[in-house]
Amino acid sequence: MDISKILKPEAVRVLGSMTSKKRLFQELGEVAASAYGLPAAVAIDGLQERESLGPTGVGHGIALPHARLEGLDRIVGLFFRLEKPMDFDSVDRQPVDLIFTLFAPKDSGVEHLKALALISRTMRDQQVCAKLRANLAPATIYAILTESRPQAAA
Repeated sequence: MDISKILKPEAVRVLGSMTSKKRLFQELGEVAASAYGLPAAVAIDGLQERESLGPTGVGHGIALPHARLEGLDRIVGLFFRLEKPMDFDSVDRQPVDLIFTLFAPKDSGVEHLKALALISRTMRDQQVCAKLRANLAPATIYAILTESRPQAAA
């Protein structure tokens, strides 16, 4: 599995700032609707439901919100880069500026976990994050995220 299979160029956005997690999830829902045809309300509800189990801010300015949704036939992703980092209740209490969101079919099982592991590995790479933070063009960010890297065990 590679990121280009789950992330479309039109699902990559650069935003100035977000005022709250709720507003961020609304924006993610709208982009999921326009890029993948997901009902925005279903996407938003899925993200909020998952976030209520515990924050998905993993530290170092990165958040990986995700949800399993009914009616989805494959795993899809969204990537947002925020120019102004926002509070996300991250494990390290640092604000977040890189947000990779995954939506998976309700019954995706191990495929969902493999996709999360792939995204997690990619976002743990400090060079990748530095490049993402240094660019404001969605096309460039998409290229950085989808360039092939050596595969490692999760």
